[in-house]
Amino acid sequence: MGDKNYSTLGEFIINNQHDFKYSSGELSRLLTSIKLAAKIVNHEVNKAGLVDILGAVGETNIQGEDQQKLDVYANEIFKSALINREIVCGITSEEEDDFITIQGKYNAHDNKYVLLIDPLDGSSNVDVNVSVGTIFSVYRRITPPGMPVRKEDFLQEGNKQVAAGYIVYGTSTMLVYTTGHGVNGFTLNPAIGSFYLSHPDMKFPEEGNIFSINQGNYAHFPQGVKDYIKYGQEEKDNRPYTYRYIGSMVSDFHRNMVKGGIYIYPTSSKAPNGKLRLLYECNPMAFLTEQAGGKATDGHIRIMDIKPKELHERSPIFCGSTKMVEKAESFMKKYTSNK
Repeated sequence: MGDKNYSTLGEFIINNQHDFKYSSGELSRLLTSIKLAAKIVNHEVNKAGLVDILGAVGETNIQGEDQQKLDVYANEIFKSALINREIVCGITSEEEDDFITIQGKYNAHDNKYVLLIDPLDGSSNVDVNVSVGTIFSVYRRITPPGMPVRKEDFLQEGNKQVAAGYIVYGTSTMLVYTTGHGVNGFTLNPAIGSFYLSHPDMKFPEEGNIFSINQGNYAHFPQGVKDYIKYGQEEKDNRPYTYRYIGSMVSDFHRNMVKGGIYIYPTSSKAPNGKLRLLYECNPMAFLTEQAGGKATDGHIRIMDIKPKELHERSPIFCGSTKMVEKAESFMKKYTSNK
């Protein structure tokens, strides 16, 4: 990862610009804007219990889910941070019906990147003081610079990502990201407002014993998932696994990357295509997983090789420690004829 005689996120971004193939400073400015927006959202999350910002706003997003007030707020903060600085040529968000094309006085149509974002993953947990997060993904546009972005700029396979990351707003606030050269985590020092490198070169342990899945949906799961759950409950080797499920993907994922584990959100009879969004959740987390030495699939094929068809397409996901994901896949493979 180059010279590590630096400590802040800003210094790290500048010192590692050379790792990026098309470096011109634009990606660095984009990541800096995400950092600034994250600090604003973090401030609001931390004081959410003191002001009228909890709960739903009475509207639903494109997914048909109730929008939480903090979802809407976070969405506006990240949009403003990137639109006002004219760093990207387009944005799409889990909270928006369609993508946003950006053109300002400096003609942002000329910019290289598009941003895809889940502004506040797990926001319903804020009401009960549980960690939530932001997930983001960056692609290099495929349409020619100088013209408005098109949907095809966003509907790219995950293997085309140039950066991805998340911010977890918890007991401490961390920003974790990759540009394809490993995964690094930065912790916010709220006293001075700076992120410091706290988790360099993060790696999934090859094997783990944490199992994250909503077992309340067990009756609706495919048989392969049911079989893997039973396997995880056996008294053998390093099993039974420890079951930990927060219901905030960022929090579950972060814990598993640090300690070793698998996160599963499969298809079910209630959600035949899965529940999580391919573009806003699965692809960025898959990129991070692979860069941290883990594995991410839909139970059968690599997440980042899936060609998206819609902005709000859903997908099942199995991600985490490689050996755990491969074992889960082996159970799924027994029922491939049902896929």
